[in-house]
Amino acid sequence: MQQDVSTTITQWIDAYSAALYARALYLLSDPAEAEDLLQEVFLAALEGYASYRNDSQPKTWLMQILNHKVADLYRKKYKKSTTIRLDQFFDETGSWKEDIRVLQDWNEAEVLLNNLDFSAALDHCLEELPARWKIPLQLYYLQEKKAKEVCQEIGISTTNLWKILQRSRLQLRQCLDINWFNPQK
Repeated sequence: MQQDVSTTITQWIDAYSAALYARALYLLSDPAEAEDLLQEVFLAALEGYASYRNDSQPKTWLMQILNHKVADLYRKKYKKSTTIRLDQFFDETGSWKEDIRVLQDWNEAEVLLNNLDFSAALDHCLEELPARWKIPLQLYYLQEKKAKEVCQEIGISTTNLWKILQRSRLQLRQCLDINWFNPQK
């Protein structure tokens, strides 16, 4: 029996690794994490093979394992404590700083999104976000999950999600202001 399971898992590795890796890379944006997660998926499949009932295709079952592993990874990263500073957005009186740039219209935004240099600056700024902010931002905006789903996956309230997204946008805006709009500062 164990030999049959090993053979089946080996066949699944050959057949589904590329698709699972592509999905993991899309969800995590980190090749090393995607590779590690892929190994965890196949280990979980080997350990949980007895629970696979052939109700779905093996690829579907493996994708579900992958989604659970990604959610677990995000939960783990999100729970890490991090220092969050908002003072860069406010002056001594608590008012918004005046020098934060705002896009003037949607046409300007569309042109920027097609600019490779801007995309690189945006990627850099996304990586600079604390994990506690980056994870909900990725789930909500990049994976286009509903707020309720994001809150369930990482175990936060809806109010907390909106605050995190607001703070993420503020930090992204400041980072882009420094790295793209006014790099000579």
